[in-house]
Amino acid sequence: MFTLKKTERFEQEVKKSRFLAVAGPVGSEEEARAFVAGCGSQDAGHNCWAFRIGGVYRFSDDGEPGGTAGRPILQAIEGQEMDRVAVVVSRWFGGILLGTGGLVRAYGGTAALCLRAAEREVILDIVALSVACAFADEGRIRASLAGIAGAAAETTDFTADGVRLLVRLPRDRLDGFTRTVADITRGQADLVPLEKAAERRGLR
Repeated sequence: MFTLKKTERFEQEVKKSRFLAVAGPVGSEEEARAFVAGCGSQDAGHNCWAFRIGGVYRFSDDGEPGGTAGRPILQAIEGQEMDRVAVVVSRWFGGILLGTGGLVRAYGGTAALCLRAAEREVILDIVALSVACAFADEGRIRASLAGIAGAAAETTDFTADGVRLLVRLPRDRLDGFTRTVADITRGQADLVPLEKAAERRGLR
């Protein structure tokens, strides 16, 4: 899954109607609603929108015929495997009726083109764990994380026998890391899983 690194805008004209899409990353429903409220254009005839955050999604046709705006925007988000993203598409009527099919294509297409133009990043499922080890093993444990995208380690404490590290890494690399630490420390390190934290690493 992907999210956006920053806010992106895209504008096009469809049969004299002007469509402006604004897409951006959001981390919660409250943040998404604030984004929607802040991106709507007061002089537009309609400010239609959609957002998805994990299993939570919402959309609005804002006065357009039901199913012609908000849902196509949401489908554009889902079609590009996006998450934690909100999109607002504003429309200024140009005098030519588009019909329901035309509206679906215009709203969904404008949202999709905006998302395609945006700089995106992979969403990684990051887990955190506390690792207590001897001073002599710290460097090798840190080195074992060097080639893992999204991994990091920081010293949080010193113990009578060594050091305690806070390690973050992608969930799918956890088993391999655990085995590596056991090999490095001959099974002497103490690994304690902590509450997972969702983090991201950029990718265009």
